[in-house]
Amino acid sequence: MKTAVILGPNVEPHDDPTRVIGRRTTYHGDEHAYLRGYDVVIVAVLKGALRVEERGHLTSEGEVRAGGGVDPDDRIEVAPFLPKEGRLSFVTSDPRAIDVERFRHLARGGTH
Repeated sequence: MKTAVILGPNVEPHDDPTRVIGRRTTYHGDEHAYLRGYDVVIVAVLKGALRVEERGHLTSEGEVRAGGGVDPDDRIEVAPFLPKEGRLSFVTSDPRAIDVERFRHLARGGTH
């Protein structure tokens, strides 16, 4: 008998403004239209992903701090929060950081 292993984000959702990984926020972008208006949880920061091919995949608060935090050239890996199940989806997406509520203030030229 084969056993299925369910992979999923290994983060605990929270609303602490001082932490990035696990932070619950709302997606407002156009790239991932299926997520628009939904609560998502930040799983990782893809450092510099909008400007370079080789990028950092930061999955802990220490890595995010050492990497200088989140900036407009970053993407973030997010998992949708499933309120009926009270858990995160095992599917993740990688929107631009400025397309989630938490980082909209980083958009060049003001609010995105």
